[in-house]
Amino acid sequence: MTSSGDRRKLSVILVPEGGRETRTFAIPYRTLGFFAGLTAVIALSLTLMAGTWWYLAARASHVGELEQEVELLIRDRARVGALVSRLETIETQYLTIRNMFGSAQVDELSGVWLPPATWAGRGEDNARAPLGASRPSIWPLSERGFVTQELYDGGTGDHPGLDIAVPSDSYIRAAGGGTVVDVGEDVVYGRFVVIDHGEATASLYGHASTTFVRLGQSVRERQVIALSGSTGRSTAPHLHFEVLVNGEPADPLTFVEQPG
Repeated sequence: MTSSGDRRKLSVILVPEGGRETRTFAIPYRTLGFFAGLTAVIALSLTLMAGTWWYLAARASHVGELEQEVELLIRDRARVGALVSRLETIETQYLTIRNMFGSAQVDELSGVWLPPATWAGRGEDNARAPLGASRPSIWPLSERGFVTQELYDGGTGDHPGLDIAVPSDSYIRAAGGGTVVDVGEDVVYGRFVVIDHGEATASLYGHASTTFVRLGQSVRERQVIALSGSTGRSTAPHLHFEVLVNGEPADPLTFVEQPG
């Protein structure tokens, strides 16, 4: 290898095998630098291409998953659309039914009136009873139910009424005509209604899920005043029904008869 001034060169001597003559090539350092730079650029380009290919390959591996997610989202959107349509239909039907039952007479103070239940073979009169006080005589539910506890007067173990097991949101009916003298929510009775029937007689309906009457409202016998539930001190859906005479509990079964 020789050098002179700024024109340094790299000498390459080739010796053929078995030959006598040799060949010498002189390559300037400037040329070597050019090829070295070119090689570095090519190597860097190849590295960048390899990195880009790896990134694209990694992203492409998620395309299938993304397509599945998009398909699920499309299905969910279709289900939501169907649900919205169904809800709109139900709301329309509800408003239609509400309007049907909302066409009350002027002398009716109740905002809710549903026809009384007909007990097969009992010949119960389904005609709308007139407004006015009347002695409790109607079964307080639109269905038979199952009596789980009757009136019990035993000191500390008193049970002042009748417990009737019934599914949630069953219709609770006024056992007689009268005026709502108390309605609200209590720790023991949950949501409740008290109706004054006159002649010192009242009836109480407890553990309702919803009440439909207001204080001072006049109600007819058999009128739906609430829906059954399990509010207050209760372990299962049922109606607690009391009849009070002169403020004292009386046996409800001496006033009303459970349907057969």
